[in-house]
Amino acid sequence: MCSACLMPVYPVEKMVADKLILHSNCFCCKHCNKKLSIYNYSALYGEFYCPSHYHQLFKKKGNYDEGFGHRQHKDRSKTL
Repeated sequence: MCSACLMPVYPVEKMVADKLILHSNCFCCKHCNKKLSIYNYSALYGEFYCPSHYHQLFKKKGNYDEGFGHRQHKDRSKTL
């Protein structure tokens, strides 16, 4: 089953990225929907990004959790 669209994946269209099974057409940047390649992508928390948006979102807040909207950096320090 495809991790992105939750539909069955047949062997001819199957790919694996970060241990997740996907259709090759579902392997897209979460930010811009650009089709990704297994050789040119970045991943965080099971979400895929093209390299330019991955770096752009990191630079936006200066850390991966807050820049990608997962949680605020200061909240993370409270849980440690």
